Amino acid sequence: MRNLEAKFPLSDHARARASAQALGYTERAILGQHDTFFRVTRGKLKLREIRGEAGGTLIGYGRDERGGLQLSRYEITPVADPAAIRAMLAAALGILAEVRKERVLLMRGNVRLHLDRVAELGDFGEIEAVIAEGDDPEASRAALDELLAALGVASEDLLGVSYFEMLAAR
Repeated sequence: MRNLEAKFPLSDHARARASAQALGYTERAILGQHDTFFRVTRGKLKLREIRGEAGGTLIGYGRDERGGLQLSRYEITPVADPAAIRAMLAAALGILAEVRKERVLLMRGNVRLHLDRVAELGDFGEIEAVIAEGDDPEASRAALDELLAALGVASEDLLGVSYFEMLAAR
């Protein structure tokens, strides 16, 4: 699977939510997420657990930057026993970082807006356009640009690193 995404600092989640809703985005969920990142030789590998949900998700991905936006390729595998998988992967690979966040998810079509409050880092926004196999990622650029403009996010505000990389740099 692929998506086109951007991450940026965002100080006013309420204003961002209102701006996105004015464009037709609807709130879908409020999620408490715990991501555990493992040491790997290529790409990134994380185990995502969502508060209140049984099981978890193992996500492997890599990113390519495309003019401020990043094109990601990813694979998702459901995990029935995340504690056992975390222990096994930690022993075999080592834990690189853990990220805890509260996420508000808004959606319109194939575009997701995440309003994230990340422990130890602060408030951010992240947009993702899920790209169907065979589709051109550039076809979703207009929707992403429209949302970024509505949120008042300039291209120089976009971040090229993940939350765990920001935590590691502190």
